[in-house]
Amino acid sequence: MTTGSLPPLSLYIHIPWCVAKCPYCDFHSLARRGPLPEGPYIRALLDDLEHSRGGLPGREIGTIFFGGGTPSLFSGSAIAEILEGVNRRMALAADCEITLEANPGTIDSSRFRAFREAGVTRLSLGVQSLHDPSLRRLGRIHDAREAHDAMEAAAGAGFRSFNIDLMYGLPDQTAAQAQADVRAVLAVDPPHLSLYELTIEAHTAFAHDPPILPSEDERMAIEEAVTQAAGSAGYDRYEVSAYARPGYRCAHNLNYWRFGDYLGIGAGAHSKLTDGQGVTRMVRNTDPVGYMAGRDRIASRRRLARRDIVFEFLLNALRLSEGFTQDVLRDRTGYDFMDLESLWAPAVSRGLLGRERDRMYATPLGRRFLDALLAEFLTATEILPAEAS
Repeated sequence: MTTGSLPPLSLYIHIPWCVAKCPYCDFHSLARRGPLPEGPYIRALLDDLEHSRGGLPGREIGTIFFGGGTPSLFSGSAIAEILEGVNRRMALAADCEITLEANPGTIDSSRFRAFREAGVTRLSLGVQSLHDPSLRRLGRIHDAREAHDAMEAAAGAGFRSFNIDLMYGLPDQTAAQAQADVRAVLAVDPPHLSLYELTIEAHTAFAHDPPILPSEDERMAIEEAVTQAAGSAGYDRYEVSAYARPGYRCAHNLNYWRFGDYLGIGAGAHSKLTDGQGVTRMVRNTDPVGYMAGRDRIASRRRLARRDIVFEFLLNALRLSEGFTQDVLRDRTGYDFMDLESLWAPAVSRGLLGRERDRMYATPLGRRFLDALLAEFLTATEILPAEAS
């Protein structure tokens, strides 16, 4: 595959430890046992980056994201050491967005200040709910009071931006409860809000012992209530689960959804990197001990077939309200709209996709049934020609 230019590049840094594993979480994370090995892990991260940067000549990092796990378990000085090491090894954009995930119950105002002084520009706070019974059902370590305190501390910590994560469609949740959660969060006026419906993922505790969730009709009513609350407060729903004030969209996640590149370092981190021949996905060793020892850090490496690139592009780009342009499609996949006409036509005719000149996007109906639409695309892309015309 030949692309007109390489996509923007982000850096993802995975810190896998957390206080306790939440029963709904399907990310690679480990409950902490004893003191965190900050020093050895930092050395492993920077060694990994040192060995990886040779494959990224001349490329600039536009965003950095500390995810987990619970990155806020690391000290401010540890985060500063990581960022200083990254800055010595890679060129950073002048406006590089640096996000760190934090959980209430693991932070306070002084810790927030330490992260900001370390160079973090954006905080993402995992509140999930402000209803104590719901928090207990979700296995969260904080209560509603701690969540309120953390939100207030985040709002006053001086970050350029901060995000609040909320979940809805929780066991026994009503639309009124979900709407109350959103309104309580809006009271601290976060620049960015993420609203996720609880889903039961394979290989989680909830998958083995699933809770009773609201019915489909109830979940639709809850989703309508929370989206209406956010919209009425002036937030733009620019992605299926993301809402922002003007100028505060998450640049890191936008790069994912626009099928940009990202290098992932840390135990269990994923990467997606483009070169002149195509797209490669990699997964780091999930065992922190092996990762820190430098043993087989790359657990898997896979070059995507052209058909897979098309599907993965759509999987991400159709989450955005703006959809994607023909130029972006061509740059990321090598295909034009015309090459994929047989893919679009049925969805357009059923009102699931809209097309305006050189832009394709999911309609409101398409976003409601996005999973089903993507499942159809997965089947359809399997019969695409190996090469674009």
